[in-house]
Amino acid sequence: MTGGAESGGAGEGESAGAVMQVRDARRLGSARRFRIYLLEARFQVVEVLREPMFAIPTLAFPLIFYLFFGVIMGTGGASLAVPTYVLATYGVFGVLGPALFGFGAGLANERDTGVLLLKQTTPMPAGAYLFAKVMSALIFGAAVVLGLFLMAAHAAGVALYRWQWFALAGVLLTGVIPFCALGLAIGAWAKGRAAVAVVNLVFLPMSMLSGLWLPIYMFPDVMQDIALALPAYHHAQLALKVIAMDAGQSVAVHVSVLVIETLIFLAVAALGFRRAGTFSIRRSR
Repeated sequence: MTGGAESGGAGEGESAGAVMQVRDARRLGSARRFRIYLLEARFQVVEVLREPMFAIPTLAFPLIFYLFFGVIMGTGGASLAVPTYVLATYGVFGVLGPALFGFGAGLANERDTGVLLLKQTTPMPAGAYLFAKVMSALIFGAAVVLGLFLMAAHAAGVALYRWQWFALAGVLLTGVIPFCALGLAIGAWAKGRAAVAVVNLVFLPMSMLSGLWLPIYMFPDVMQDIALALPAYHHAQLALKVIAMDAGQSVAVHVSVLVIETLIFLAVAALGFRRAGTFSIRRSR
């Protein structure tokens, strides 16, 4: 009995020691922490690239849409209004997909397959995981935006001032944050198999109702009212404001809505993780 107690005590001691070792390992210096963040971001990008069924449509669909509507159908007349307008809206569409699917479907699958739990047992800070997801969405979004810009300038004949090109790129890429938060909320609540369907149920209707495919003034009044509550609409309006083709609302209104909805999405995600008990946003420091 004494030997069993001693072995049990030794086992508990080793377990406690392992926990303390992991906790101590989490107290990393700034240089090591930054390196871990970069490595995790690199692994996330490589992982996505190894899934061509995700990477290729994410990169190709916005470019194909712009080629058809912005280049082939949009440059038939003397005006460049159509290719210039859809450059901004398809840019939003291009950054929306990687953020929603990367966080929504990707996080749900990693949680259900145990990958997320495995990462929690390592000294990697939880913030590195979230940072890597955001960076992956930004990198793929930047690739789409660059492709759209090259196609618009060289195939559609879109002419903008230099500051407009840079400002439009900045607005498009900065706007990925609310969609990452929305994807995080979806991934926190949806199961792995259902996450892709849920993301599509959010992604496609929101893209249409926000005026990313067609200007919302072509929709009935009810659909135009719905657009005012969607983050993609306000992101698109900020992008259109850079090229002076927006609906006229103030920048403060669009930014305020995006900030408020981002906080709401993060709160919903936090509740989802607390319910599941598998991930803690409070450890994201």
